[in-house]
Amino acid sequence: MYFYLILALQGYCVYHCYTNRNSYYWILATLFLPLVRCLLYLFMNVIQKRDVAIVQEGLTAVINPGKKITDLERKLQFSDTFENRSALADAYLEAQMYDKAISGYTECLTGTFQNDFYVTSKLLEAYYFSSDFEKGIEQAERIKEHAKFNKSKAAFFYALALERKGAIKEAEAYLSRFDAPYSRYPERLELAKFYIRNQKPEKARELLQEMVQESQGMSKPSYRENKLLINSAKELLATVS
Repeated sequence: MYFYLILALQGYCVYHCYTNRNSYYWILATLFLPLVRCLLYLFMNVIQKRDVAIVQEGLTAVINPGKKITDLERKLQFSDTFENRSALADAYLEAQMYDKAISGYTECLTGTFQNDFYVTSKLLEAYYFSSDFEKGIEQAERIKEHAKFNKSKAAFFYALALERKGAIKEAEAYLSRFDAPYSRYPERLELAKFYIRNQKPEKARELLQEMVQESQGMSKPSYRENKLLINSAKELLATVS
């Protein structure tokens, strides 16, 4: 088994080296010093290059955020597909270009994709951020019976839209679904704010205290991940009378 594994690893490294025009030294090295050289080759020429590409992509998005949209627009012009159009709409939404995002998502919802859950949920989100709560609610009504809706981001924005339209009980019913221990901290923090906005300080205090207490038993990675939310919960708790 070990012998065949080494052969397979050698074959992959030689193929990768040849197709990517890397130094032929690597081919000789992987053939005559198989395991160590193969692992070294994978680290230097496959794994590291992928990591560098990911970092470069992230830096490009920060330095020139419009480049992502421009590239996606060109890609859509070249190939007008559902995937390319929805990806561009996602980029518009991320850039807070809500009108363009709404237009893009709407154009996606045709033919066999007219009931697509993901695009409909993103359209709901775009309508919410553009303050068109009624249309956001209309989109939620189309998908709220879907199996994925119950604790989805779409349900969260649906609840907030319902609150904006004065449907407080319905909004609370959806928001309270996110109240689960040691999870969903962004939604639970928003639920606490919802309680404060709607004159339910006792419920807000109880929820915020739970979040703060949970943070005391968190692992270090989990605490680091939720640190800003926990701090916000502590600050908000101090204001609840």
